[in-house]
Amino acid sequence: MTIEESIYIEKLVFGGQGLGRLPNGQAIFVWNALPGEEVRVKVVKKKKSYIEAIATEIVTPSPERIDPVTPHFLSTSAWEILSPESENEYKVTVAHETYQKVGGFTVPDLTIYSPTTQYGYRNKIEFSFCDRNFVPKKDRSDDHVEEVALAFYERGGKNRIPVTGSALATDEINVSAEYLFDWIAAENIPNRSLKSLVIRSNRKGETIAAFFVKDEWNFSCFPELGAGLVGLQVYYSSYQTPASRPDKLLYSDGQDYLMERLLDCDLKFGALSFFQVNPPVFEQTLRDIGEYLQADMDIVDFYAGVGAIGLPLFEKYNGSVLVDSNEEAISYAKENIDMNAVENVEAHCTPSEQMLDVIASDKIIIVDPPRAGMHVDVVNRLMEKKPKRIVYLSCNLSTQARDVAMLLPHYRISFSRLYNYFPRTPHMEGLLILERI
Repeated sequence: MTIEESIYIEKLVFGGQGLGRLPNGQAIFVWNALPGEEVRVKVVKKKKSYIEAIATEIVTPSPERIDPVTPHFLSTSAWEILSPESENEYKVTVAHETYQKVGGFTVPDLTIYSPTTQYGYRNKIEFSFCDRNFVPKKDRSDDHVEEVALAFYERGGKNRIPVTGSALATDEINVSAEYLFDWIAAENIPNRSLKSLVIRSNRKGETIAAFFVKDEWNFSCFPELGAGLVGLQVYYSSYQTPASRPDKLLYSDGQDYLMERLLDCDLKFGALSFFQVNPPVFEQTLRDIGEYLQADMDIVDFYAGVGAIGLPLFEKYNGSVLVDSNEEAISYAKENIDMNAVENVEAHCTPSEQMLDVIASDKIIIVDPPRAGMHVDVVNRLMEKKPKRIVYLSCNLSTQARDVAMLLPHYRISFSRLYNYFPRTPHMEGLLILERI
């Protein structure tokens, strides 16, 4: 559906779209649109109270608009239409508005740490697949030939766009993607049986890959490892979920993990483990967090993953408990504890909300929750025990603002910073340090 009249874009909002209004006052959130522009749009989602759309014609362009580097930028890096400087300014503005609108509080002197590297930084990419010659079934001729391609999902829809790689990914990921795709294509696996290809890299230039198929395919051969590719796992993953779930291991060669050094700590993580995608920016985050730990105090590290926060900072505190509900993550965390000969840290595989007894008034609590934010039981326990300091790192400023608003009657914000882990995209992370009043 195309809206005939042009839409004036008022501002950029949390999530990355431009906000406009229809003549009836209804909000419309538009991708590929900047403040001050008039655009014509194609509707991609229609709700009762708002509409989501993509700008297909820029009637009056903003002077801030620049040409994107990648043709499929809307799928992967929707803010390529902004300069890095403008991107950072808008991220700070959006963060201020989010904290105020959702949490009802202001964060003075909010700054953003952003790297100079704008492309080639991501150490993990998940490719989908599509038919490069796709034609709707009703319009397909008998001589239609399917040609499988790597793909990303289009913005706001279910269709997939063929790609050869990612400008945001490290060079090593793109090299391994091309190598593995050549093998996948040679196996003549139909598109309907392909799910995804996940590739991770480290700063040594090594890659590992997890390939997911929706049938237990009878492969004729498997690719040799080398040229940076140090591990490959092939999984059957059920049709019943769109997620790349490893339901059954069909093949494994080489490593199913990588090593990354953060500060002076070596960390091991798997192809499917959560691990920060931009290590240099994450190291700055760790340095900032380290300034608020104390050598005479214990910490609790909730949503700890493989220990990427607590372990590199182990010399900054007295003792630590790492807590995460992911069995694989905690398994790697325990290996990382042993590998780094850390004696003052223990790791537990349990949901944070089921290990509330470790929260105490004489401890520092670190939380880095998923996008849903902290479990309400964790927030309630924090309000009850009032630990001296809470270090809250978040990939979703909206849920962070919600949680912090509940804590602020007992705390003040002593430090704040945004981190641009994802240049050329709307995404950012926020760190708030809360001091007990």
